[in-house]
Amino acid sequence: MVVQAKKRELKEAQRRKKQLEERCRLEESIGNAVLTWNNEILPNWETMWCSRKVRDLWWQGIPPSVRGKVWGLAIGNELNITHELFDICLARAKERWRSFSMGGSEVENEDAGFSAADREASLELIKLDISRTFPNLCIFQQGGPYHDMLHSILGAYTCYRPDVGYVQGMSFIAAVLILNLDTADAFIAFSNLLNKPCQMAFFRVDHGLMLTYFAAFEVFFEENLPKLFAHFKKNNLTPDIYLIDWIFTLYSKSLPLDLACRIWDVFCRDGEEFLFRTALGILKLFEDILTKMDFIHVAQFLTRLPEDLPAEECFASIATIQMQSRNKKWAQVLAALQKDSREVDKGSPSLRR
Repeated sequence: MVVQAKKRELKEAQRRKKQLEERCRLEESIGNAVLTWNNEILPNWETMWCSRKVRDLWWQGIPPSVRGKVWGLAIGNELNITHELFDICLARAKERWRSFSMGGSEVENEDAGFSAADREASLELIKLDISRTFPNLCIFQQGGPYHDMLHSILGAYTCYRPDVGYVQGMSFIAAVLILNLDTADAFIAFSNLLNKPCQMAFFRVDHGLMLTYFAAFEVFFEENLPKLFAHFKKNNLTPDIYLIDWIFTLYSKSLPLDLACRIWDVFCRDGEEFLFRTALGILKLFEDILTKMDFIHVAQFLTRLPEDLPAEECFASIATIQMQSRNKKWAQVLAALQKDSREVDKGSPSLRR
């Protein structure tokens, strides 16, 4: 028994030593990457961001200390939002909160066409959703260090885009940005991110365009995973069942936070295509077990993915996904489907024949 105990102790000591060595290697790798990003890439962003070297580094994951800067640059600011505009929208949101808390319902000129009931519903939904945003972290809930920041960004956005308002899922996107950027910069990134075609289609619930995105996804689904695609078709498992939640929150609600941030890294590099490539990577990773499941069990599994999903395993699976179908890339397939959809809407004579 003594010999066995000593063997166990030795094995445990070796395991701890290996873990320590791996942690040291990882820390050294991150340290070197931080130096490269800060000293070489960020100062020369315009000329370097699309180089092979930078793209390879990007895929490996952006170090947390520079992630916010890189995301801000990659997302861009096509809307030309300034810190001053954020302050104006935030002041307007605070005034609205005060008005509703006092029972007021006056309609501001800039919100003409949007009822007081709609605005109040948005404010109530924000309050409810914040309490459900990364609850395990306990930092966004009432009394948490990031509660007011999250509340401010979401409230300011409803004033900046009253036509969109607040939609469930937005709180997760804003929360991830807050963890990596200052409040005003997070608002700028948040507003520009939601203004991208895919996000706007989903958050404005443009059913026609959402269906086009799903149709494009299925083209690459069948191309990459024909066996699983056939199984899903047989069981009437349509993309909306699992994709909507993944796209709405950019995987931040569905995946471990560190993995979700890695997904965001490459999403900021490659755009909307990577969101759908990630979905296919996840499906491929679990293909063997999904093909053995029926409708209910697949739906349950995909809406509650394993919490211990390893990042390297997930990215290895994503890397095998080819976003090309019959020599057409994602953007070309999507554009062709959009064109077909418009022709159907117009009742094209050629289609009626």
